[in-house]
Amino acid sequence: MTKDDNERRVPRAEHAYQEIRKAIRQRKFGPGDRLREVDLAESLGLSRTPVREALSRLQADGLAAENSQRGFTIVEFDQATVAELYFMRELLEGAAARLVATSAADAEIDLLRDIHEQYAALATGSNGAELAMTNRHFHETLCRCAHNRFLLRTLEPLHDALGLLGESNLIDPVRAHENLRDHAAIMDAISKRDGAAAETLARAHIRAAHTARIKRMFGQHARP
Repeated sequence: MTKDDNERRVPRAEHAYQEIRKAIRQRKFGPGDRLREVDLAESLGLSRTPVREALSRLQADGLAAENSQRGFTIVEFDQATVAELYFMRELLEGAAARLVATSAADAEIDLLRDIHEQYAALATGSNGAELAMTNRHFHETLCRCAHNRFLLRTLEPLHDALGLLGESNLIDPVRAHENLRDHAAIMDAISKRDGAAAETLARAHIRAAHTARIKRMFGQHARP
């Protein structure tokens, strides 16, 4: 079966939904941006109906809002919403780290270690975009290796929402290295199959990320 055949088998609304989500994660849309059905339909090569279905799903995910004047727009996060986002990340990614430590295959832990080492290689002299992409890869892989479909399904819109928070904290070299230190500690606990330590360290890591994000929101110098 060819790639084109596979793409035709994907429902059009699902295809639109996944493509718009990808654009949000890649920060191609910003808070308050309009999601014009006509433009999206044209760029995706679809009719407006599946695009509207996709936008309705994004609204249910908390990533888009609709009003009678502007149609669908990307949501704008205030401090309270950011706190809610990081609170849920702390709970769920902490649980994911525990599950990985206690039940992931050795090959999966090796994969996480490889991603961690890629981040370490980039941490000196690399730009924030590369670091942010590798950091996201580490966190998303950690969650997938937990092998809990309900946890993963809950985390997906939270990870999408991170693309709406503006520039990555990792543009700050200090924060980038603190992030590296946190990941190293989490990987050490996972390698030792210490679920309790892995969860505690992962939760502390997300709290530190939240603190850095709040400082950036208030225009203060944030240590990564």
